[in-house]
Amino acid sequence: MSRYTRIEVYQAMKDTGVVPVFYHADIEVCKAVVRACYNGGIRVFEFVNRGDFAHELFTELNKYALAELPGMILGAGSIVEEGTTALYIQSGANFIVSPLLNETMARICNRRKIMWAPGCGTISEINKAQELGCEVVKVFPASEVGGPSFVKAVKAPMPWTDIMPTGGVTCDKDNLEDWFLAGVTCVGMGSNLFPKEIMDKKNWEALENKVRELVATIKAVKV
Repeated sequence: MSRYTRIEVYQAMKDTGVVPVFYHADIEVCKAVVRACYNGGIRVFEFVNRGDFAHELFTELNKYALAELPGMILGAGSIVEEGTTALYIQSGANFIVSPLLNETMARICNRRKIMWAPGCGTISEINKAQELGCEVVKVFPASEVGGPSFVKAVKAPMPWTDIMPTGGVTCDKDNLEDWFLAGVTCVGMGSNLFPKEIMDKKNWEALENKVRELVATIKAVKV
């Protein structure tokens, strides 16, 4: 079962300002990446449900984080239906992220008081997600649905909305400043945080430094 409440997950997302989005088929690579993110100051990490036996990798990774990285909150992403949602919850996922809005997933997460962040691309979807008990809405694909201007437009009539854009977010200060000035709570970041040159060389020290710089930049630009 999850070790962190939905409010604790929300607070960690808000405090850190970034949620890495990552998958690799090698568990040792996964452990090294999570540790580098942890050492760099990140406390929420989304493991992507991708590839065969991904849930088994997540189970081992979550056990590792619980034993070795106190305070690191692991959740599962790219979940699209209720069966896989339940599978990851049983593996100890502290939150579930989806690229879409699925009401049955909301019911399963709510029964266990687990945070659920559905992907939304319209203000009507965001409203529906909040009606279903969503704390943080994932705007996806963020750069394609309107970027920071879309976030600003949503926040105008619905200022209580907590948004996590994913897709099109980079480590550049100007890009991050645009998102946080628009009013996002945090950002989701995948390949831009894990560049090929770092991953190919398994340069975990470089990744840790990159994460540390990212966390510092976000702290500087947050409104």
